[in-house]
Order: sequence, then C-alpha cells, then structure tokens
Amino acid sequence: MNEAFLTNIASNATSILIAVGLKIVGALIFWIVGRWLIKFAIGLLTRSLKNTTIDPTLIIYLKSTVGVVLNVVLVVAILGFFGIETTSFAALLAAAGIAIGAAWSGLLAHFAAGAFLVILRPFKVGDFVAAGGVTGTIEEVGLFVTKINTMDNVMTIVGNNTIFSDTIQNFSTNPYRRVDLVAQLDNAVEPSQAIALLKEKLAAIPNVMTEPAPDVEILEFNPMGPVLAVRPYCNNNDYWQVYFDTNKVIREGFGQAGFPAPAQHFTVHQRAA
Repeated sequence: MNEAFLTNIASNATSILIAVGLKIVGALIFWIVGRWLIKFAIGLLTRSLKNTTIDPTLIIYLKSTVGVVLNVVLVVAILGFFGIETTSFAALLAAAGIAIGAAWSGLLAHFAAGAFLVILRPFKVGDFVAAGGVTGTIEEVGLFVTKINTMDNVMTIVGNNTIFSDTIQNFSTNPYRRVDLVAQLDNAVEPSQAIALLKEKLAAIPNVMTEPAPDVEILEFNPMGPVLAVRPYCNNNDYWQVYFDTNKVIREGFGQAGFPAPAQHFTVHQRAA
C-alpha cells in the first residue's frame, strides 16, 4: 500500500512538473514572441509617423510611451497565461502605482514635465539650447529625461522637471543671432579710425549678414583706453565660424594698422621739497 501511495505521489508530481514546465516554456515563447511583436509594432509606428508632418520630438515621446504600455500589457497577458487573475493584478498594480507615486513623486514630476515639454514645445529635436544648466543640441525628449549633446560632444541626460522649472534659451528659434565681442584700444588710437577699419574688415568675413549691419561702437572707457563693442550678425549655423573670424580680424586688423598694444598710462607728479 505504501508503495502504491508513493507511486501515485510520484506520478502526480511528475504530471505537475511537466505541466509547470510546459507553462514556463510557453511563457518564455510568449515573452520572446511578444517582445519581437512590440519591437516590430514600434518600428512600424515610427516609420509611419516619420512620413507625416509630426514633429520628431513628439515621435520619440510617443514611441517611448507606446513601448511602456505594450510591455505592461505583455506582462499582464503572461500572468493570465499562468492562470493568475488579471483583474486582481490590475487592482494590485493600481495600488502599487499609488504607493510608488507617493514615494517617487520626483519621478512623476519628470514625467509630467516631459508631457508639457512635448505639448508646449519650447524646443524640438535638433535645436541648440541652453536648458537645465546645459548648453547643446537636443537629441531626444524622453518620458523622464531629455538627452542633450554638448558642444564638446558629451551626451548629457537632464531630468525633464529640471529643464521645465528652469529658464530655457533656444538659439535655433530665430533665423539669426548676434556675435558679441569687444576690442580694447590704446588711449593713443583714434576710436573713429578703429571703428571704420573694423566695419570694413567685418564686411569681408564670410557669412556675416549685411542686414542688420554689424555694430561697432564705443562701449566704455577704462585706464587703457576706449573699449569697442564689435557685434556682427549671422545665421545660427555660422555662429562659431563668425565668432572666431571676428577675433582674427580684430587682432590682425589692428596689427596691420599699426595700432599700439593697449597699456595703462600713468602721470606722475613730483612735488618740490
């Protein structure tokens, strides 16, 4: 009798193990196929949206959102495949969401800020901005963070709420911008002569706009002499080329004109004993 009982237990255990094993194998296949279908669906959605007039920033945000939702649906479906009551799981997930939301309020703030960044669109992918203390080109606006590629080619990830709660400067919005430089003159140099020289030289720099014309005016005075404000205008893509060429023009133009190097001048009065 004991032998028959043990045989029955072994037979039942084997049946249970085989059923569980088949379930696990089925779940793995379900997961692999589901992940492939999600990847395929997101790729298809992305390609379809790129053929429309939808902004690339919104496309990336939608892709991230759809990916998260489909992965949650896949996990729920697998749990249902194992026979777990999905309605109970949904209620548990909602309760967990509330608890996590209370604990991770900062993360949800980044999520909400990301939604507002997409809706209000202070910038888009490809814009050159200064946001959240970082200056560079927008690479991606995600659910929680924004990727900015800085001028020294460093990928920087900034929380969306950090960007949204701070000042945002978008250098790509306007068609042109102003280059702000200064030129120090010696007291012996006539400012009008230097201004005329610089205006002539600036007009010859490639990509400097003629309208509005470059500004060259006396900005201030210091012990060495007058300080000129040198401000050419150019398209956004040409900013750094015009910036560096203007510096060269100031140095080479003043040197060729024979202007003395700026130096402080002092007058010493000697009182008789």
